[in-house]
Amino acid sequence: MELDPLLLSRLQFAFVVSFHAIFPVFSIGIASYLALLNGLFYKTGNPAWERLAIFWAKVFAVVFGMGVVSGIVMSFQFGTNWSNFSWAGSNVLGPMLSYEVVTAFFLEAAFLGVLLFGRGKVPQGVHLFASLMVALGTFISVFWIISANSWMQTPAGVEMINGRFEVTSWSAVIFNASFPYRFSHMVLASFLTGGFVVAGVSAWYLLIGRDVEANRKAFSMCLWLLLVLAPAQAVVGDYHGLNTLEHQPTKVAAMEGNWERQSNAPLLLFAWPDQDAQENLVEFGIPGLASLILTHDVEGEIPGISEAAPAEQPPVWMVFWSFRVMVGIGLVMIGVAIAGLWLRVRGRLYESRGFLQLMRVMSISPFVAVLAGWFVTEIGRAPWLVYGIMDQSEALTPSLSGWMALATLLGYVAVYAVVFWVGVYYLTRVVRQGMLPDLESHDDEVERPMRPLSATHVPLEDAASQPGRS
Repeated sequence: MELDPLLLSRLQFAFVVSFHAIFPVFSIGIASYLALLNGLFYKTGNPAWERLAIFWAKVFAVVFGMGVVSGIVMSFQFGTNWSNFSWAGSNVLGPMLSYEVVTAFFLEAAFLGVLLFGRGKVPQGVHLFASLMVALGTFISVFWIISANSWMQTPAGVEMINGRFEVTSWSAVIFNASFPYRFSHMVLASFLTGGFVVAGVSAWYLLIGRDVEANRKAFSMCLWLLLVLAPAQAVVGDYHGLNTLEHQPTKVAAMEGNWERQSNAPLLLFAWPDQDAQENLVEFGIPGLASLILTHDVEGEIPGISEAAPAEQPPVWMVFWSFRVMVGIGLVMIGVAIAGLWLRVRGRLYESRGFLQLMRVMSISPFVAVLAGWFVTEIGRAPWLVYGIMDQSEALTPSLSGWMALATLLGYVAVYAVVFWVGVYYLTRVVRQGMLPDLESHDDEVERPMRPLSATHVPLEDAASQPGRS
């Protein structure tokens, strides 16, 4: 039996990246939320803000650790599975990833310990400063990662000399054509993810009557945030789509399921793309709406997938449906935020059990939307690794066999299953423990954590005293 090393390597990288992506997008939002909570406590002295900050710092510790562990593997895959690309792109990606380590990881490493374990040991202002620096570090990290990935989507500032990318302009490499839109899109996605998770957990606590004061504050704050950011994400997504239409027209055509160039193109709500036949077997859409959205003109012209050679077309059905999942969830987010405003005006925001249950369910939605968005971005670029310059087959390690790729894929799945189980176990434990009702009375009783994950521990007598615990 002969196995395709290219297909298996693509599956392997897709699995690792998908698993990893859900953790940074959450930790970026939670890091900023922690900085806000610590700032509010520093300014007001209200212990409710401190209880929230301590609780979400525990969650952040677990998620940050899972993100680091799951992300380490990706750099190794460049060398093991994509060595031709590593060699060709080393002059570009090597320095950019090094900049991330020097500017982001060092900053986070210097202040993460102070944020997680320094409360009560350092002055309150120093602790607040540490939380701000950790939040800043997450932004710097996403800056470099999105810049590197955007360069692969819209390469600029380089020349191909003897099979290698040679940099001619670092400013053009870093601030490439798609970077501003993709960076903004990712940051807003991170805030939305953090906001929906915090709102969902707070809704659950309100349903069981645990620490009502603090969780009302958290729930209200998140819904104001979502009311602003969910529509803002739609606006940024529109600009991102216009940029993609200019630089990656085939990807946009696949997103819309549009096989032939046409004006007054319909927005397809449902379709079944058949790539072999180069047509949709079934489709249902709204006439002219795709042209209006993508070109801001109902008679605007939309490119067709068939304009690219079949070998240069992405898997259309995956791009098409992933895009609809992402957009559909985004619209639901906007609807939920508006519903929250309506309930707030009617004075029923905290009493509507149906809405609180809905927010619990919605806490999962941003992760699905983020994965769907990454599928659109990465699968829609296929078969190119560096768009229009280097395809995936050229980037593959020449000596890699199908069995080697399969063995490592199965190994990663097994290891990541353990990582995921452990992470979910600790996160569940943290959420079940909740927040200490009276921090001051526990200052001398709670042991100082000696290990990172020991921050999830709460003594049994404290856990039993929390309201809502059976």
